[in-house]
Amino acid sequence: MSSMIYRSSARALRSLLKAPRSSPLFSEGQAVAAAAATSFRRNVSSLASVYQRVDSNHAPSGWISGALAIPAAVYMLQDKEANAAELERTFIAIKPDGVQRGLIAEIISRFERKGFKLVGIKLVVPNKEFAQKHYDDLKERPFFNGLCDFLSSGPVVAMVWEGEGVIKYGRKLIGATDPQKSEPGTIRGDLAVVVGRNIIHGSDGPETAKDEISLWFEPSELVSYSSNAEKWIYGEN
Repeated sequence: MSSMIYRSSARALRSLLKAPRSSPLFSEGQAVAAAAATSFRRNVSSLASVYQRVDSNHAPSGWISGALAIPAAVYMLQDKEANAAELERTFIAIKPDGVQRGLIAEIISRFERKGFKLVGIKLVVPNKEFAQKHYDDLKERPFFNGLCDFLSSGPVVAMVWEGEGVIKYGRKLIGATDPQKSEPGTIRGDLAVVVGRNIIHGSDGPETAKDEISLWFEPSELVSYSSNAEKWIYGEN
């Protein structure tokens, strides 16, 4: 009976592990995984202890070993979901100077080569009132008015990028605010010279990203899709 339970559980877990993230099976598997991991770990440890005390020569070691493998599979399922949970979105804007200098393709290619996925893009000329909303957190700074004038001075390429760690690493790709302090290899380090013309903007945290995306994009303007490259980027074959 115990071996039958193990084989049945193992088959179920394999099905869960193979289920795509978007399927109802995978979602239900989350709850199963959390409960099963705790239950199996506790119950199997207790069973092993009892068997060893009663008769170590007749302990069903194969079943215990197999059962101990089940939490490992469960944790694999949980790890898979943990990786999925790391997928996030960030707002990136190529400022008027970047657009006028013809750097759109160069900047997009750097995010693409890293493995991030473009899920929203448009070319807009924001008015000053809109620029003031974008830079609202800097409204007390003496350079606020100049920032808003510049952002509203010409076309801006507004984008939303998706990927694991895209907010934090997107900032690394961009480089320091002052191009003079940006490392070679970053966008600003390679393509900009002075802080007043640093060609690109990127969200600096999850809350900022959420606010900026909702400011610049309607939900209908963002696309959710699976890229054929994702299995080669994240290793989920």
